[in-house]
Amino acid sequence: MYSTLSDEAVVRRVLAGDDEAYALLVARYRVRFTRYAVHMLGNREDAEEALQDAFVRAWRSLRRCRDPEHFDAWLFRILANRCRTRMARRKRYEATFVQDVRALSSAPADRPPTSGHEDPGYDLAIDRALASLDPDQREAFLLKYVDQMSYEAMATLTGVGVSALKMRVKRAADRLRGLLEERAHVE
Repeated sequence: MYSTLSDEAVVRRVLAGDDEAYALLVARYRVRFTRYAVHMLGNREDAEEALQDAFVRAWRSLRRCRDPEHFDAWLFRILANRCRTRMARRKRYEATFVQDVRALSSAPADRPPTSGHEDPGYDLAIDRALASLDPDQREAFLLKYVDQMSYEAMATLTGVGVSALKMRVKRAADRLRGLLEERAHVE
C-alpha cells in the first residue's frame, strides 16, 4: 500500500498518527544499513542491536527530522552514532580483559568468508585491517566500496563534503593496502 510513497510521504503519515507506516521505512533500510553496521562493528549481533537502537531512536524523535525527504541520511547519521558509541564501549570493555590472540584467531567466524580468497585467514585479516581504521575512514571506505555509492550520494548521506570523503577513502585504501601487504610478507 505504502511501497510507492516517498520517504517524505511516509514520514508525514507516521507523524499524522499512522504508526504502521513506519514499518515501511524499516523495511526499506534494514538490509542496506545492517550491512553497513556489520562492517563497522565486525559482527551481526552488535550490528543488529545498533540498528534496532537507531530505528527506535528515529521513531521517538521523528518530529525532529528536519528534511523528511532525506530520511535515509538522517537515519544513517543516527546509526553511525550508535555504531561509534558501541565501538567506544567495546574498546573500554576490551581494555579491561587480557586478549589471547591465539584463541581469538581460532574462534569460529561470525560469517562465512566473503572475499573468495583461498586462504581462510584472509577474510579475518581484512576484518582486522578494517577494524584498525579510524571510524570515519572505515565508514567512507565501506560506503564507497561495499555499498558502491557515488561520492555525491555519500556526501548527502553523511553530511561530509565530497573532497573530505575522497581523502578518507584514499587514506583508508592506503592503510588497508599497507596492512595486507605486511600480512603477506609475514607469511
